[in-house]
Formats: sequence, C-alpha cells, structure tokens
Amino acid sequence: MKAAPITTAVPSWRSAPETLVIDRDEVHIWQATLDQTPLQTQSFFHTLAADERARAGRFYFDRDRAHFIVARGVLRAILGGYMNRTPESLSFCYGPHGKPALAGESDGETIRFNLSHCHGAALYAFTRSREVGVDIERIRDDLAVAEIADRFFSRREVAMLRMLPTEQQHCAFFRCWTRKEAYIKARGEGLSLPLDRFDVSLAPGEPAVILGTRPDPSEASRWSVQDLAPAAGFAAALAAEGHGWRVTCWQWPDPRRPSV
Repeated sequence: MKAAPITTAVPSWRSAPETLVIDRDEVHIWQATLDQTPLQTQSFFHTLAADERARAGRFYFDRDRAHFIVARGVLRAILGGYMNRTPESLSFCYGPHGKPALAGESDGETIRFNLSHCHGAALYAFTRSREVGVDIERIRDDLAVAEIADRFFSRREVAMLRMLPTEQQHCAFFRCWTRKEAYIKARGEGLSLPLDRFDVSLAPGEPAVILGTRPDPSEASRWSVQDLAPAAGFAAALAAEGHGWRVTCWQWPDPRRPSV
C-alpha cells in the first residue's frame, strides 16, 4: 500500500511573519545560510548548551565548526520564536539514533522539528503533533550515481533509475536520496533503517511518494512526502506523518530585519 501525495507543487519561500504560530495541520520549513560573520557566529555560540559547545569544539576545520554553531543557533532562535522563549533557555534531548527533540515537552501539541544542512545551506522543519524529517543535498555531477544506487537503493528504485535517460539520472538520484533520507529522519531511525527496505518515486514529473515499505507494507500509508526548492544546485525533501497537512516555507533571516 502506498501513501498518497499531498501535492505536486513546490512551495515558494516567504518573508517571516511578525508572530510565529504553527497549527496542527501545518508544516513550516525554514531556509538559512550558515555562512555568517564571525560576530554573528559568536552571538549564536552564546545561546548553545554545554554539550553543543563541546560538539562544536570537536570540529577540525573552522568552517565546519562555524556552520554547526550557526545551524544550532538558528534552530534555537526559530524555536524560541514559536515558544516565546529565549533561545538559550531551550533544552534538547535525543532519540536512540540522535534525533533531537525538546526536553521536558511531552504533550500532543509539542513542537517537533528536524534539520539538515549541506555546504552552507540549511533547512529546518517544524510541526505539531506529528513526526517530521527533512533533508538537503548538493547536486553533484561527479558522483557515480548508478554504482551508489546499486549499493544503497532498493531493486525497484534501481530499475526506475536505469529506465531514465542518462542526462536525467543525476537529478533523479538526488531526488530519490533526499526523499529517502527525509523519511528515515522522520522515523528517527537514521541509517539503522536500511535504505533498500522501502521504495520512493524518483522520475521527473512524478509526485513525491513512498511507494512501498518492508516488512510492513501498511507503514507507507502513514507518511506523506513533499519536494522542496532550496538554493540553486541543491535537492531537498520533507517527510511527515499523516496526510492533508500544508507546507509553508520561510526565509531566515527575514530580509526586512537585521541579521541576528
């Protein structure tokens, strides 16, 4: 049994509203660049918890360290806006495979979130009362996508990829990869869930959808998938529980306001 797509349209990016409110039937996506000034990066660093600062200190390259700091700082800033709290007052806990969540928040209306960043581009997903996952990847022309697909994708996906013209296979590969990553991140299982245990659509023009899951075929019907349109040269996708939710995409920072 496959999950029905919610829409084939890719949402456009908007300036953020003055007040951040998210309803139960919404998924909010935020796009941000992690290349910030040293002063802005230091400002974000002061909002991080001790464990996040320790993680930042373990990065060997300065750029990677700065990107981690900004990624977590922006996450805290946006969550603080939704919850009317200061970024530094937020506490996170982590699932068995590292998925973050708000600590001490367990009711059905708790904001749930996920983030992904790659080569300085970051995406954040926020919902209420449903699990969510997001993934962004830079589209690379130098990868042997057929060989990687043979190793990680399902047989059905490999067959679909090979049926496409050669010039379409790179984009289809990243379309497939981001949809699969978003799904396993929404489930909170990371790569402990083998990528060949489920199938997603990948052909140009096809709706984003989970085509099948194994060993439980009914699992696919629990989820919806949505493509996103981040910065040029990137592919991205969102997966969330249920159906009928709508996506709104925001840009961070709001161009009308000064950067944090």
